[in-house]
Amino acid sequence: MRELVYRPLAREDLAEIFWRRAEREGLASASELVSAIQDRCEGLTAFSERGTPRPEIGSGVRSIPFRRKAVIAYLVRAETVVIIGILYGGRDLAALKEPGRLP
Repeated sequence: MRELVYRPLAREDLAEIFWRRAEREGLASASELVSAIQDRCEGLTAFSERGTPRPEIGSGVRSIPFRRKAVIAYLVRAETVVIIGILYGGRDLAALKEPGRLP
């Protein structure tokens, strides 16, 4: 299996998702949501090629949906799966092109 790595902006995405959910539904709900997203990301270490290729974002970028409310974008490397972004609540995929997302 590959190692899972989060880019710094992907970690910021998780924090933003957590605090938005916490404000609306409480800390327990926010923790459950972020944990479920992280579990989905962890699953990519074993089945990394299952996502949809996204060449319009960058070379080698793939994405996979999460609960019809989020998209996880990632790169597959020889020994790692690199999470480059987690878009939640209808954020546009173009956000994944911002500087700092891709290694």
